[in-house]
Amino acid sequence: MSSPLFPLAGQSAPLPRRTFIRGALSFAAAAWCSNRAPGAVGAAPRFQTDPFSLGVASGDPTPDGVVLWTRLAPRPLEPGGGLGADSVDVAWQVAEDEAMTRVVQQGTAVANAAWGHSVHVEVEGLQPARWYWYQFKAGGAISPKGRTRTMPAAGVIAERLRFAFVSCQKYETGYFTAYEHLAREDLDLIVHLGDYIYERGDEAQAVRPHGTPEIFTIDDYRARYAVYKSDPALQAAHAMAPWIVTWDDHEVANDYANAIPEFPERMTTAGFLRRRAAGYQAYFEHMPLRRSALPTGPDMLLYRRLNYGRLASFHVLDTRQYRTDQPQGGGVKPPGPALLDPQATIMGDRQRDWLFSGLTASAATWNVLAQQVLLARVDTVAGPDVGLSMDKWGAYEIERRKLLRHLQDRRIANPVVLTGDIHTNWANELLVDFDRQESKSVGTEFVGTSITSGGDGMERSPTQDALLAENPWVKFHNRERGYVSCDVTPGAWRTDFRTVPYIRRRGAPLQTRASFVVESGRPILQRA
Repeated sequence: MSSPLFPLAGQSAPLPRRTFIRGALSFAAAAWCSNRAPGAVGAAPRFQTDPFSLGVASGDPTPDGVVLWTRLAPRPLEPGGGLGADSVDVAWQVAEDEAMTRVVQQGTAVANAAWGHSVHVEVEGLQPARWYWYQFKAGGAISPKGRTRTMPAAGVIAERLRFAFVSCQKYETGYFTAYEHLAREDLDLIVHLGDYIYERGDEAQAVRPHGTPEIFTIDDYRARYAVYKSDPALQAAHAMAPWIVTWDDHEVANDYANAIPEFPERMTTAGFLRRRAAGYQAYFEHMPLRRSALPTGPDMLLYRRLNYGRLASFHVLDTRQYRTDQPQGGGVKPPGPALLDPQATIMGDRQRDWLFSGLTASAATWNVLAQQVLLARVDTVAGPDVGLSMDKWGAYEIERRKLLRHLQDRRIANPVVLTGDIHTNWANELLVDFDRQESKSVGTEFVGTSITSGGDGMERSPTQDALLAENPWVKFHNRERGYVSCDVTPGAWRTDFRTVPYIRRRGAPLQTRASFVVESGRPILQRA
């Protein structure tokens, strides 16, 4: 094992340089090492303020590695994060202990100005199913420590997986109290299902205004991420376990569909694609993602598969980039012929084929679809009339039927869908045919509420009883803020809906509002 790379304050030690060790390198180094324009590498810069102001993170773990992330930003709200055009060498270390005395991997990456001085280190050569600690150094500045974990080996059915999933964290709406509680849980993974930032200007009743108008350019998006990632609770949640992330719409703009903005009359396609390119680049710069997700202009490959040994396979979806436009003008509408358009898609042909083949080939005990929008059909109008959201799977009915039929016909093992987007909690059984209530359930869906979006919320809505009566496959609905914690074993899946009663002021207590168990081989929701 190597000696510690980062000496204690007051000590001095030579800085060993092992660039690109065991294939572990940052994207910036890989893409720009032969062309470091517009600036040269500054190996030992002097920072007047902390360059690690946005914290550290890890993500997309494998049995032998993980992505380590940070972004140098000594003045994070300024263009370029307060750094110039020069690239900066960033040393990194991985150790078996929190004190960082048993170092097992180390190297140097390049934080390049063209990519916001972000760093994405793809570490390899680690042991499976192990906790590790990591840290960065630039110049004389040392980052906070982060903790991460590798996945179990490919053929291993682990005894247990504990993870939480989150979504929709609008900064100005309130405090990230849910993250404070989440960071205290004993979790192996955290899954983020989108709306990491919001793109518009401050809302009228902002609790903590960010003070900037709607964002459009790369500098705009970088500054907005900097506001969010400066939050101590969010930083703590990133530092305690690896994350698996995907986006929804607000990482670019509300309710966009492929190259179509929410209001096409206000922006040309070319203008929107420029905006999408800025949003996608900023997303990559601020997330612990691999080089395989590197955006090219307005395109970015985000759907992917991560396996927790043979206990669980996470099929991570992108239901925003490839979809056809929302039918019937969007919003909530009664069903019409457009919902049965066989050409309409929410995934795109290539992603759908990838998902179906991956589900068919999966040897996992639990097959998890980590995705954005409600899959179960939900009629939001009481009485004989029907109202369906045109932004959800229900507006792409043929493709939804194809997915549910695939789960049934191929006998996919234990499908569990994780969903965000709608700022409310739901527990749904997924019927192969929602027009026949006696139809067989082929999977379950857990929808997590928001961290803050939507305000303080409430335990029960005035229309809750009517909603449950209209949709008997919905077994739970709640409008509070919070996150969802999952405890998975080979025999059963337990979901706990963790909520906080308010977010517009600090200090909200945590409560478990409902719990459900799904037995392996039986896709029925049972109250725990």
